[in-house]
Amino acid sequence: MSKDTIDVPPPNEADFHKSEWPFYWITQTSSRYMQVLELRLKEIGMDIAYWRVLMSLYEDSALSISEISNYCIIKPNTATKIVQRMTAEGLVETGTRATDARVTEVRLTDLGHQMRRKARAIAEDVFARAFTDLSKEEQMILNLLLQKVFNRLS
Repeated sequence: MSKDTIDVPPPNEADFHKSEWPFYWITQTSSRYMQVLELRLKEIGMDIAYWRVLMSLYEDSALSISEISNYCIIKPNTATKIVQRMTAEGLVETGTRATDARVTEVRLTDLGHQMRRKARAIAEDVFARAFTDLSKEEQMILNLLLQKVFNRLS
C-alpha cells in the first residue's frame, strides 16, 4: 500500500447504504447535471449531444469523427449522425485532414462558434449554481479525486 492510500475494507452487505457509496453520488450528480443543462440548453434550441460536440470542437479546432466519438463518449455512428445534422444546420463543416486525406475533419462554422458561446454561457451559469459555495481549492481537490478514481478504472 502506498503512502497516499487508505486501506478501506469492502462494504459489508448488512451495513450498505447507497448514500455512502461514492458511485451513487457520482452517477446522481452526473444525471442531475445533464437534466439541468439539457433543460437550459433547450432555451436556445440545443441538446446535450450538440453541446458535447461543440465543446470538443472548441478545445480542438478540428477533430475526426472518431475523436469526437471518444471525447463525447458516444458511438462513432452516433457521432456521424450528429455531425450530419449539425452540418445541415450550418453549425459545423467537414473537410479532409491535411496530414491524412483518409480522415474527415469537423470544424465549427461562425454560426457554430456563436451557438457555442451561447451554450457556454448557460453551462457557466449551471456551473456557478452547482459550485457556488465551494472554494477553488475544494474544486481542485474534487477534480483530483475524480481523476484518480477514473484512472484506476482504466
